[in-house]
Amino acid sequence: MYAVIKTGGKQYRVAAEDIIKIEKVDGDAGEVIAFDTVLMVGDGDDVTIGAPLVDGAIVAGEILGQDRNRKIIIFKKKRRKHYRRRNGHRQHVTLVKITEILTGGKKPSAKKAAKATPAKETKAPAKQVAPAKSDIKDDVELIGGVGPALAKKLNAAGITTLTQVSKWKAKDVEKINDELSLGGRIEREEWVEQAKELLAGKPPRAKVDQAAAKKK
Repeated sequence: MYAVIKTGGKQYRVAAEDIIKIEKVDGDAGEVIAFDTVLMVGDGDDVTIGAPLVDGAIVAGEILGQDRNRKIIIFKKKRRKHYRRRNGHRQHVTLVKITEILTGGKKPSAKKAAKATPAKETKAPAKQVAPAKSDIKDDVELIGGVGPALAKKLNAAGITTLTQVSKWKAKDVEKINDELSLGGRIEREEWVEQAKELLAGKPPRAKVDQAAAKKK
């Protein structure tokens, strides 16, 4: 059995056990969510099309977690005005596992949701384990693309730590770009994001890229 639902202004064809990524909805991992905007229900050759919705049809799902999509780069430029702006945006999304497709006014099964909740709650912390922050050297030179020469240039401007870089706002980035003539390198190489990742315990991007290249 499958169904076509609508949420966040988009339509999704779903079946039991499918995992979909939808526009963000409020809720914690393990919570049950019901989609009552069901446009179509199909079971083999038996297809019911709503007008516009299928009466008594509900699709139930379990929230697996909250996430963000890939970064979208927004670049604005005005000719002969010396105006350039580069910003990034990552849309918030929710991961949902479809558990049931119900018709005839049936309600979602609370028992299935209760069984699924503890499993998700016990697995989530294991995925989020990160190295202790005390092991992280707070040095701006750890940022991918920042070598000794550029680090010396940054240090001369009073920029020595990842903590400083992680707190930069758009106006700070623009100021540093202009003062050190970096030509938009900060946004292009995502220094602010890299600094935050390093402080959170993730390995430097340069090392990650080298490891991936060796595997290939």
